[in-house]
Amino acid sequence: DTACKNRPLDLVFIVDSSRSVRPEEFEKVKIFLSEMIDTLDVGERTTRVAVMNYASTVKVEFPLRTYFDKASLKEAVSRIEPLSAGTMTGLAIQTAMDEVFTEEMGTRPATFNIPKVIIVVTDGRPQDQVQDVAASARTAGIEIYAVGVDRADMQSLRIMASEPLDEHVFYVETYGVIEKLTSKFRETFCAVNVCALGTHGCQQVCVSNGASYLCDCYEGYTLNPDKRTCSAVDMCAPGRHECDQICVSNNGSYVCDCYEGYTLNPDKKTCSAMDMCAPGRHDCAQVCLSNDGSYSCSCYEGYTLNPDKKTCSAADVCAPGRHNCEQVCVRDDLFYTCDCHQGYTLNSDRKTCSRAITSSLVTTEESCKCEAIVALQDSVTSHLEALSSK
Repeated sequence: DTACKNRPLDLVFIVDSSRSVRPEEFEKVKIFLSEMIDTLDVGERTTRVAVMNYASTVKVEFPLRTYFDKASLKEAVSRIEPLSAGTMTGLAIQTAMDEVFTEEMGTRPATFNIPKVIIVVTDGRPQDQVQDVAASARTAGIEIYAVGVDRADMQSLRIMASEPLDEHVFYVETYGVIEKLTSKFRETFCAVNVCALGTHGCQQVCVSNGASYLCDCYEGYTLNPDKRTCSAVDMCAPGRHECDQICVSNNGSYVCDCYEGYTLNPDKKTCSAMDMCAPGRHDCAQVCLSNDGSYSCSCYEGYTLNPDKKTCSAADVCAPGRHNCEQVCVRDDLFYTCDCHQGYTLNSDRKTCSRAITSSLVTTEESCKCEAIVALQDSVTSHLEALSSK
């Protein structure tokens, strides 16, 4: 019945390609995988398929995020080659948990409620401790089907499979008839509820409710009044986000940002003030003063900040109040020296001045000149007196 669609799954096939599986038998396994793919409702929003190949090592042939159409899946399956030695089934299941059932590799978030399913196909006995690994997988919500062929150990199949065992353990005598299991799995996965059939009108999520259904939305969206379509909610509304400073809404989600002068911490939520005075971050000519995510400019001693609050000019060190000279201030670029008015001399403190003392001592030469002048004056005076008496 082509109208019967399987419910959406994240489905991982784990196939044994150990030495006991002959090449022609492994080809039968690949045919089984292809026929299984044909029965599934494959698609990005329906069933996603991954295939793992194992022996003594494990190889992820392709994860859940790679192919979303049957043709591409079947082509990829046809290229799979056996690995030969060993049967490390436990390692294969552990690898599925660690490397395949992750959102990075295409597994959908838990909120989508998409079943996680493993189908193990093997013809031997596990050579490692599969029991604990399988139990961990089941505890993590992974449903395990075990398919045994020919020499497969039934006890091992039962140990790894989910309950109820009669619905999760299958056995066929040879790889030649493994294709018979296709119809069994089809019956297992086939769903007749409205959500699985795809006849509902839900834009995002369909929730089965017996013979009926309800529509729901992905996280970050809210159901519109028509009860079918969804709209992105404002994730930056108060109380909805965890951003320390700025919340940026992003189509049903959000990212955090910081104010100017702050940088986002590794937790992508909180902010720390950055050093605005680091080289290249400021435009101060001389001194940058950091101030909690901002900064201000200052100048070296002897300079003053210009009105642009960035550049500096040399100050007049001889301006009133800037020096301590008693009488005269002599400017020398950014420095000064003190001097005195005429008739005064600079004291030893290089700041104050004292009146100069005029010496009363004269040299011998000066004394002789004075005597000659006096003698000349006396001679002239006597001569004038003589003329006057005549």
